[in-house]
Amino acid sequence: MRFFKISVCMLLSFVAAEAMAIDVGDEAPSFEATDDRDETWKSSDHVGKKILVVYFYPADMTGGCTAQACGYRDKMDSFTADGVEVVGVSGDSAKNHRVFKKAHQLNFTLLADTDGKVAKAFGVPVTLGEKTVTKIIDGTETELLRTATAKRWTYVIGLDGKIAYKDSAVNAKQDPEKIEEVIKSLK
Repeated sequence: MRFFKISVCMLLSFVAAEAMAIDVGDEAPSFEATDDRDETWKSSDHVGKKILVVYFYPADMTGGCTAQACGYRDKMDSFTADGVEVVGVSGDSAKNHRVFKKAHQLNFTLLADTDGKVAKAFGVPVTLGEKTVTKIIDGTETELLRTATAKRWTYVIGLDGKIAYKDSAVNAKQDPEKIEEVIKSLK
């Protein structure tokens, strides 16, 4: 019986370690997901080439998430000039992302983390479960499916592939401006 207790303790420690968030100075996790064009987006194709902003958000077409995305859209010229790529990640489907991008003229990549694996790789809390909402978009009733809901966290990955900045208490409307300041401090 003693062996069993030790094994359970070891297992719980392993599980807790797996769920821990990565922090500033840690190597960024390698990940891939389907993007808003239904293509596979691999971090290995992007990390080290530009400073990479990876922001997790709960859902497309909602108030805070729309404000955050539009803030990034509006600052994209500044980010691009500073050698920065922005990627939004949520548990929405690639189809939802296409609708969201079109409705708000978003000019950066959105990743469909439908199983929550990308969020988990970063240690971002995520809840799995299917949710369908109906929205009127361009005068048409559109059904949107989300299978994972992540907390709103933002990471900046430096050119060295390490986490240069982390915010686990993101204010949706202020996030793009805050990240713009972080980028300037990294230069």
